[in-house]
Amino acid sequence: MRREKEPVTVEKIREAHRARRAEIRTRLEEFAEVWRGASDARLWEELVFCIFTAGASARMGLRSVEAVRALLARGTHEELAGALQSKHRYPRARSGYIVVTREYLEGDCRMRLRERLEGFADPFERRDWLARERGIKGLGYKEASHFLRNVGLRGYAILDKHILRCLAEIGVIESPQPPSTRARYLATEERLRGFARDLAIDFDELDLVLWSMKTGEILK
Repeated sequence: MRREKEPVTVEKIREAHRARRAEIRTRLEEFAEVWRGASDARLWEELVFCIFTAGASARMGLRSVEAVRALLARGTHEELAGALQSKHRYPRARSGYIVVTREYLEGDCRMRLRERLEGFADPFERRDWLARERGIKGLGYKEASHFLRNVGLRGYAILDKHILRCLAEIGVIESPQPPSTRARYLATEERLRGFARDLAIDFDELDLVLWSMKTGEILK
């Protein structure tokens, strides 16, 4: 579908949701299937994908994962950086994040990511761990939310530039600038949650609707 050029309106959101609802629900079910059946290795791959998308595009993230998949378990910094040449805009930095994060997770939970994620009674504490733990590199609140959504855990807003622009255009927030603190992220997320209630559209579906209105796609 074409990208949305004109400012977003409530009616356009309703129309987009009606038109894309089946595709969006299929995609959310695909994410849910990851959680039901994924190995820890698959969860680690999804985490790496979100490390790659920070400061880059989803498509660049997908290409980068393909390039390093065989190296995710044991690849060195140099091996990963070499594989990422011409695949990612920050090959050395992102490969360094992978190595540091892998070493941290090996010590923290022996790479048992499912068990670790299930250990949080509070879903916001789960995201806090991903976004604020010093041993996990390259994930802020947006990327941590992205990862959790992609592995089938719902209720997290992925406040990227497309979502923020939509929210600013319809007056839900004052500025499309990314929230710079945890408190601001949670405040913006709560505004999106309230907006979803007003529209009677599922929160996770609305996140994908807004993203697709700006990009024309429904990707990971």
